[in-house]
Amino acid sequence: MVTPRFAFAAKLSDLRASGCLSAQVDGHTLVLFLYGDRVYAVDNRCPHMGFPLDRGTVKDGILTCHWHHARFDLATGGAFDLWADDVRVFPVELRGDEVWVDLTPSADPHAHRRRLRDGLERNLSLVIAKAAIGLLNESGDAAEPFRTGLEFGTRYRQAGWGPGLTMHTCFMNLMPYLAADDRPRALYHGLAAVADDAAGAPPRFTVQPLPGTTSDLPTLKRWFRRFVEVRDAEGAERCLVSAVRAGADDKQLADMLFAAATDHRYIQTGHALDFTNKALEALDRVGWDDRPMVELALSSLVSGYANADRAEESNAWRNPHDLVEILEAAFEELAALGGRGTNAGQASTAPRESDLVPILLGDDPQAIADVLLAALREGMAPARLAGVVAYAAALRIAHFHTSNEFGDWDTALHTFTFANAVHQGLRRTPSPDLVRGIFDAAMSVYLDRFLNVPAAKLPEPQSERNAPAALLNELPTLLNRQQQVDAAGELVARYLFGGGEPAGLLAMLGKLLLREDRDFHTIQCVEAAFRQFTLTAETQGASTSDKSVAGVSREYFLVAAARYLAAHAPTMRAQGQTYTIAYRLSRGERLFEA
Repeated sequence: MVTPRFAFAAKLSDLRASGCLSAQVDGHTLVLFLYGDRVYAVDNRCPHMGFPLDRGTVKDGILTCHWHHARFDLATGGAFDLWADDVRVFPVELRGDEVWVDLTPSADPHAHRRRLRDGLERNLSLVIAKAAIGLLNESGDAAEPFRTGLEFGTRYRQAGWGPGLTMHTCFMNLMPYLAADDRPRALYHGLAAVADDAAGAPPRFTVQPLPGTTSDLPTLKRWFRRFVEVRDAEGAERCLVSAVRAGADDKQLADMLFAAATDHRYIQTGHALDFTNKALEALDRVGWDDRPMVELALSSLVSGYANADRAEESNAWRNPHDLVEILEAAFEELAALGGRGTNAGQASTAPRESDLVPILLGDDPQAIADVLLAALREGMAPARLAGVVAYAAALRIAHFHTSNEFGDWDTALHTFTFANAVHQGLRRTPSPDLVRGIFDAAMSVYLDRFLNVPAAKLPEPQSERNAPAALLNELPTLLNRQQQVDAAGELVARYLFGGGEPAGLLAMLGKLLLREDRDFHTIQCVEAAFRQFTLTAETQGASTSDKSVAGVSREYFLVAAARYLAAHAPTMRAQGQTYTIAYRLSRGERLFEA
């Protein structure tokens, strides 16, 4: 049993004279109200944004804060407006003419969890920020609030997986790169994106698996693809849910999804496959043994498959070169190679990645298809080849000229995130069907070629060594100004080529991303660039073990990310202001000064 800890607060006679008194009691700032024949003590900071409640009004037992008109039950502290938290009340004991208050801590261990649900359900950014900060302060582990956001977004958005859940997963993936004080901000941004995406949407009603239990996964996969083909989302979803219930593992489920996502060319400008990759990465975080979450997350993808635009229907993929015809011919040969190649795994016979890049960036689609087939035939592993295509896609962004229309940034971005998804998918499982995605990504790189006419010049290594710390400190100021695309790319290159520590740059770019208001495509670009930079080895002496792309400069992944971020900065930074308020409140700072 907890022993009460009473402390003197004020003279009752002084309180009778004024009706309301603020008091400093053992480090607590309280306000005392004499209402009716009772004395009430509450924290003097409004839990919403810290306004002093001694400037509020009590009427009919309700305390109203006049800053944003939040209302509280004076007796219990309960808020009637859910965008405001409950205010803490302190038990009162009268001892003659003295008012004593009980300062015994009364923390609710589940308060932040409940408030996170409130924030998600009502799309309350400040509430979400407070909960994210509080939960990470309690445990230091983002896994539980991440799962809460994942479950909410997959259950309460009828359209299924969307940009909000993708951003949520991107921010979770970025956390290891961030400074410790930026991690709660990343969690807040991801959770707030989920809430915003689901706001006003009806819930999603899931389907049940087929009756009984079947372990015939090849048949379920075949049916799944057939239903997606004819745009029957419910039939496809039932097949997928049945596969989950039958015990299909992560690789089998991924292969099932990858097959349907690449049965048609570059569906939904790559979003369907990118969303799939993010859903799989999200489940890596929560654990594949959480089967209800696996079922909920993966089934949320299906309507996006069935309703997706298909590149076969696009004029750009049909004229003046029929890219679909080129790809179908390539896929016939690919099938004869068994999806991988005659010398798969014999990397010594495969061409150098640096020799492939100029062809991938060229203007001959047939040559592109031929060189990809040749690479597979000569033993290059599909995942490794996918990494080369992702590098070529990143170079489109690194070479993107600002004379293009602003919206064209998104065109290059879609290709890069799709190529990244293909690469990550093939690293996850050697799906023969997903190998087709390598060719789709390469053709999208080809279609983006005019975004590099003229091509912005790539920053090159210089002989002199720079002062990396000074360069890093210039970046925040640079991105406070518009149209600093080329300057940002140049600075990042000078930092890396000058011997700067990559971890410092990654943390800074992450900080600057979080400083801006959320932009779906910018978040995608930075996250994919970080992933590719981490996985890709430098030409010589690389320490990373996954040498997905050798003979190329991985620095250009971050040059591309910096250029894209600079193109989309500065924003109003309103979301950062919301987080700053929550952060200052969590530290007990005063937001209102008399």
